[in-house]
Parts: sequence; structure tokens; C-alpha cells
Amino acid sequence: MFFFIFISSIYTRVFFLYFFFFLFTNCQKEFIVIKYTIEDVIILFKTLIEINGRLGTFLWGYPMIVTLFLGGLYLIFRSRFWVYRNFFYIFSQTFGKPSANNGSTDTSISPFQAVSTALAGTIGAGSIIGVSTAIEFGGPGSIFWMWMAALVCMTTKMCEVSLAVATREIDGEGKFVGGPMYYISKGAKKPILAKLFAFFSVIAILGTGGLVQANSISESINDMCGLSLRTSGILIVVLMLMVLVGGIKRIGAFAEKIVPFMALFYVAGSILIIFLQRKYLLDALYLIVSDAFSGKSMLGGACGSGVLMSIRWGLARGIFSNEAGLGTAPMAHASSHTDHPIRQGMWGAVEVFVSSLVICTMTALVIITSGLWTDPNLSGASLTAAAFSKSLPMGRFIVSISLILFAFTTAVSWCYYGQRSVFYLSKSDKASSLFKYVYIGFCYLGAIGGLKFAWNVADTANALMVIPNVVALILMAKSFYKLLRDFDYYKDTNKKGDYTWTYDNKWKSYFKD
Repeated sequence: MFFFIFISSIYTRVFFLYFFFFLFTNCQKEFIVIKYTIEDVIILFKTLIEINGRLGTFLWGYPMIVTLFLGGLYLIFRSRFWVYRNFFYIFSQTFGKPSANNGSTDTSISPFQAVSTALAGTIGAGSIIGVSTAIEFGGPGSIFWMWMAALVCMTTKMCEVSLAVATREIDGEGKFVGGPMYYISKGAKKPILAKLFAFFSVIAILGTGGLVQANSISESINDMCGLSLRTSGILIVVLMLMVLVGGIKRIGAFAEKIVPFMALFYVAGSILIIFLQRKYLLDALYLIVSDAFSGKSMLGGACGSGVLMSIRWGLARGIFSNEAGLGTAPMAHASSHTDHPIRQGMWGAVEVFVSSLVICTMTALVIITSGLWTDPNLSGASLTAAAFSKSLPMGRFIVSISLILFAFTTAVSWCYYGQRSVFYLSKSDKASSLFKYVYIGFCYLGAIGGLKFAWNVADTANALMVIPNVVALILMAKSFYKLLRDFDYYKDTNKKGDYTWTYDNKWKSYFKD
């Protein structure tokens, strides 16, 4: 344990040294432009975009993927393969016991509402567009590596959700609040990293959750029924206000109703199309596995580089689709009414399974069985829409409706994440409430097509959220394992549950400082 933490600490320092070296060597010209043409706002703006683009490319390159993948493997070994040893037990205690997961109070939400809120934020436009992008650049084999990322990330997501519940606090209104900021600060004893995480999460949430998702909604509505972007923007603002004004309770109630419907709608539509193209299904599955070790994308390339591209895009899109290591979903889970952190953590593992191994796999099989993935004129959403429409004329409507639902629920959930981050930084309910209206304003800008460069800014901020979060998870792996042992004793002896888990009344007694 000590050796791995030491290596992790050294790796973090090397990472940041290389990070600044990268900025110096790759962005030197841009910084010179800023120095000598500071009066030219347009050039400055373009320069900052260029710097951010290079920075984002670096951060989401191989170092980030290796960090997330190796960090996940370490948590798997440190937990002694708990998720995989208890795989069927996890599903029996989550989806297998719906009535046991519906309890809530006036100041908390039910475990199912919490996971629905988290899934609402996880199953976004990336579940449709991200998969087609992975196939475009990494070939069908990238889906195999997406599966591998999901299997690794199940433990990572369970760890961060469990720690968020174990270290949560009670705010001035008597509600549970928690997330990576709290376990980074109080559990890992890294308050500066916690503030950095909260700061970068606000930036990422305004971009990814506000601008980008709203833009996906308005463009899908415009494509489906011709409604103008401005009208779509007003509609989005009104609907967002109706949901967000009620706080986490209304968000949870909204999510538990819409998330199961939208997931089943998309999966049912995908299964129907796969059935219509069933004669290509076995070939598609064979291609996914064989191509993972040979490499063949639209863009071509040598065999060795093709395999690396397959791994790179599969892992990157897999990790991005399930948000494991990103730290956003634990903020929703921390509000749940649960009797043990591990019980809620099991829902985190289920999230990864549903988002990556079900939703993303459906998208991939539709695209590959259609044969259109080799068409260089199709990419992103257009590739997915064309694949869905090949065997079923109404297929593009399935994609459009799903995109609207996925993007809207993501936007709603991420607003709550932003409020939690703002509250942590300011300790002010007024500031948290003000952020909600700022966020809705960003949604309108995104809907009418404003500030599209924010996608790259949000990507960079997402990466800068991952670094402190994964470091904290590694540092707290021992605490996670202790929670697992406590839960094993709890379930084996039918010990009475405790619904008051917080940092003050449980964590301090379980884990001495």
C-alpha cells in the first residue's frame, strides 16, 4: 500500500512537471503572441483557444488514460476483487430489490432517485455520439476496449460513491451534502486539491452540462420538427426552471421517472434494429474482438498504430461515458437515504454497467451491423442516425428523441453538481442558488449556438477534475477496503443499518485521524 502511494505521489509530480514542460515547448509561440499583442483582443482570444486545445489534447492523451486505468486496477486489487466476487449480489440488492431502494425523507432522496439522478448525468449525448466517434477513429475494436474500461471502472465508481456517502455532511437545511470535495479534503487530507476539484468542476459543468447539452437539444429539435434555435432555447429554459426550482428532491423525483423510460426506449429501439440486421450480428461481435488486436478504423493506419488507436479511443470514450473517476455522480449519491456507504456504492457499479455495457453497446452494434461505419462521409451523430435509419425509416427519430432526453436529463443533473461545487467554495446558499440561474443562462446561449468552443474548455476542465479525484481514491483505498469489510460483516450478521452516515458521526470513529 505504502509503496503504491509513494509511486502514485512520484507519478503525480512527474505528471505536473511534464505538464508544464509541455506548455513551455508546445505553447511558447502562443505566449509570445500574448506578450506582444495584448491589446488585440481577437488575437488574444484565438491564442487562448489554441492553448486550451493543445492542453486538452495532452491531458486526454495516453497519460490520463494510463492514470485512470492503472488507478482502477489498483483499486480492484486493493479491494480483493470485491465487485466481481459479489457481481450477482450487487444486482440482487439494487435492481432486484426495488421496494428496498425507494425510501426517502424530507431532507434526503431514495437510493433509486440518487442513482437515477446520477444516471441522468451519465447517459448523455456521449452515449450516442461518443460511441460513433470511437468507432470512427479507433475502429470496431475500440468497443472491446470500452468494455474493458467498464469492467475496470465498476470498482472505481463504487469506491468514489461509497466514500462520498461516508464523508458527507449535513447542511444548514438538514440535507446531506457530499462528493469528492469532501473526501479529498477530510478523508485524504488534501484541502487544496479539494478546492481545485470544485473550481474546475464549475467550469466543466457550465460547458459540458450547460452549453453543449443545450446545443444538442436545440439542434435535435430543429432537425426533427424545424423549431428555431431561439424558440428551443426558451423552451429549454422554462423546462429547466420547472425542474430545478424544487432542488434535489424534485430533481430526484424527475429523474426516477424519466431515466428508466428513456433508457428502455433507446434500448428497445436498438434491439429492434439489431434484430432486423441480425444476420450481421455474429460478424459484428467477431469484428469487435478481432479488430481490438489488429486495429482498423476509417482513417486507416499501420497495424501497430491501429491497435494503439483502438485502445486509446476505446478507453477514453469508455471512461468518459460512465464518468468513473470524474467525481460528478458521487455528489448525487451523497444525498441518498441509505443504511451503509457500500450499499449506495453498489449502485455506482451498476451505473457503469448500464451506461457502458448496455447503452453504449447497443449504439455500437447498430452502427457496426449497418456497415456504414466505413463510410468516410459519415461521423458523429450523422453516422448514428444513418445507422438507425438504414433498416428502420423512423430510426432517425429514435436517435433525435433519445438525444433530446439524454441531453436534457444530463443538463438537469449537472446543474445540481455545479450548485454543490459552488456551495463548497463559497459556503453560501445564496451563491449556490445564483449559480442555478447563471447555469440556465448558459443553457440558453448553448441552445442558440453560442460559445461552441466551450466543449474544448470543458474537456480540459474535466481532465483537471480527474487528477485530484483519482489521487484521492488511491490514497483512500485502505479506507474503502475497511468499509467493504464492515459491510461484509453487516450483511453476514444481519446487523441493523444506520441511516445517519456522515463524516462527523461515523467516519471519525471508524477511521482515526
